[in-house]
Amino acid sequence: MGFAQTLLVYFLVSIHLGVSQHYLRLRPSPSEHLPVPDLKEDPDPEYDPRDQDMPERNLRKKLGSNFDSTFMSISSPMLVNLSAQDTQMKLLGPMPNEIKRLDLAETPYGKRVKVGKKARRKFLQWLWTYTHCPVVYTWKDLGVRFWPRYIKEGNCLNERSCSFPEGMVCKPVKSITKTFLRWYCQGFLRQKYCTWIPVQYPIISECKCSC
Repeated sequence: MGFAQTLLVYFLVSIHLGVSQHYLRLRPSPSEHLPVPDLKEDPDPEYDPRDQDMPERNLRKKLGSNFDSTFMSISSPMLVNLSAQDTQMKLLGPMPNEIKRLDLAETPYGKRVKVGKKARRKFLQWLWTYTHCPVVYTWKDLGVRFWPRYIKEGNCLNERSCSFPEGMVCKPVKSITKTFLRWYCQGFLRQKYCTWIPVQYPIISECKCSC
């Protein structure tokens, strides 16, 4: 399922929940822009799960194989940037073909210049590093109405332009989805019925330098 479809499913679930919980929706309106914006929740604690609604053993069984400790956590992890420094310098995989195939000897005026192998290799490595768009992961607290409540969310590093000359920025091009449990209530006050339902959450998995 693509992230556009996932967001649509997420939006429909949000609308349904909004009918029974006053309001619960994505802010702003759903789109293909990731990461997912924060949810606007009804602050009434009556719609929060109680301790007896959150037995870890039962919730783990309900989530089953969808529990992924790489991207979700039950207890509070360090809510800091996990990989900003590492990903800025680490280049994964082979050099992209569009960089590797650049003809550095050809000038805009049609003339050709001599470029040594060592100089070419160093320049292409610099260009690859400069235009590289890593995914930077940070832990996010989704709140008590999600289980597990902590998700490791991906973001595209955008401290500067990724193109030469400048103008382009890193944008998400691929995503994965992870299934969480969502505390879902129908009805109002003492008449309400609540349970845990599975919902999918899209996470950026790849970024690319683009307009």
